[in-house]
Amino acid sequence: MKGSLNKLSGGGQTWTLVGLALAFATGAWFESLGFFEFTKNNTDEIWILFIEHVHLVLISSVISISIGVPTGILLTRGFMRRYRNWSLNLLGICQTVPSLAVIAIAMTYLGIGKKTAIFALVIYGLLPIIRNSVAGLASVDPVILDAGRGMGMSPRQLLFRVELPNALYIILAGIRTSMVINVGTAAMSFLVGGGGLGDLIFSGIAMVDPGYMLAGAVPTAALAIFLNWFLGKVEGWTISPGLVYEQSTASDI
Repeated sequence: MKGSLNKLSGGGQTWTLVGLALAFATGAWFESLGFFEFTKNNTDEIWILFIEHVHLVLISSVISISIGVPTGILLTRGFMRRYRNWSLNLLGICQTVPSLAVIAIAMTYLGIGKKTAIFALVIYGLLPIIRNSVAGLASVDPVILDAGRGMGMSPRQLLFRVELPNALYIILAGIRTSMVINVGTAAMSFLVGGGGLGDLIFSGIAMVDPGYMLAGAVPTAALAIFLNWFLGKVEGWTISPGLVYEQSTASDI
């Protein structure tokens, strides 16, 4: 027992040292590219663009969730079930279109500005939410639904008290995926005057200035990592531990 604990602690120390070495090497590389100097001299500009980027992601995600979850519910109700596969296939085709092409098409009709960027982000963020909403509701055990009907629940009560709570784990996973994808896609907003950290990324590429480019790329990556971590915590806070265990067990089988 003690030997196994010593092995585990030794392995943990090794990975810690490897992580510190990689962090030091990355920091030295960034310093050689001028990232830290540029960030120090342009903190206000980077912060303003960062806030714009966050706004684009949050606004588009709220709209995507407001459309995606009800659409997923609708596709599992009554006669709409027959159109479920057709709708998901259509959304899958839309998802394969490059984000730059979606923004260009939107710009043709909406012009230049944030509304074009938000529209493109909404379109790009819908598929994971709708697909996971449909999958989550379809995965609810029919025995549980029969039990709810046996208790005299109406279809509305069955949806909100039985189906959605049991499907919430998968639905939140789709929302998490959608928001993390949109963090990267939002960088394209700069091309249509939508603002965001893409301003620094594409300007740095145009000027062949690694420090300028990294000043936009590093916060974008950090935001995606933070959102992925935070939304994972939200899943843990809002979902019953028993349901999480069942979902994870089902995925392992």
